[in-house]
Amino acid sequence: MRCPSCGVENRQGGKFCLGCGSALARGCPSCGTAVPPHASFCDECGTALTSSGLPTPVTVDPAPALTPSEVARPTHEGLSFASELRHVSVLFCDLVGFTPFSEGRDPEEVREVLSGYFDLSRAIVSRYGGVVEKFVGDAVMALWGAPVAMEDDAERAVRAGLELVSAVASYGKGHGISLSARVGIVTGEAATTETTEEGLVIGDRVNTAARIQSVAPPACCYVDEATRSASAAAIAYMDAGEHELKGKALPLRLFRATRVVAATAGSQRSGVIEAPFLGRDHELRLVKELFHAS
Repeated sequence: MRCPSCGVENRQGGKFCLGCGSALARGCPSCGTAVPPHASFCDECGTALTSSGLPTPVTVDPAPALTPSEVARPTHEGLSFASELRHVSVLFCDLVGFTPFSEGRDPEEVREVLSGYFDLSRAIVSRYGGVVEKFVGDAVMALWGAPVAMEDDAERAVRAGLELVSAVASYGKGHGISLSARVGIVTGEAATTETTEEGLVIGDRVNTAARIQSVAPPACCYVDEATRSASAAAIAYMDAGEHELKGKALPLRLFRATRVVAATAGSQRSGVIEAPFLGRDHELRLVKELFHAS
């Protein structure tokens, strides 16, 4: 056996060099097998060795310390909430005449009227399969197509818009005040998310629906071309012309939804000219409420 330190040839099995006295072999700390001093691993059991003959220590980075607030608060860091492009219909409904009513009124009375309006809006939107996204002041934003999509989402949104216009007028009369609603609806592709921190839907469709609602006259429901095309089989429309909308480079052609003329997807639609139902708003409203209640 040749000494790795001085190169002197030693007898086989010797433990120390005859020339320099250096150790010629060392024992594995795991199995006890003699191994050369220059070995990094034991050839019997594979244990990692250092120059001292001890196993190579395994270092583990300590976990970062957490503050009490981080321990108490669950975190979603590292998780990616699914987001996708979906075909949705966005509705904005705003009260007309509520600001004059609230001026000089008792705050509790104002809150009671506004809460009743929110409950009414939520019930109507849910009745037609939509989701109330949020309330902004006395405005309501609702959504169809997310998180659940149906083939007649645009038609459902318009039906809800017409119902809101009618219901708000009746609600105001019931409280002895003059209230009306104006509605704007947009249909198209929008980015949706599964978390409600930013809302179910974000993007240009939301802004456009709000702009359309702002130019609609009181007690009217305005929609864009995509919404009209998707719901024309069941809803009657009037051309409202082109409108300059804030933030839009080009004018947008809008349509006024007037009434429902058929069942879902245009079924049971009459082939003759239909006159609008006038002078029986209270009776019609009562029939609708009884129908939905049943």
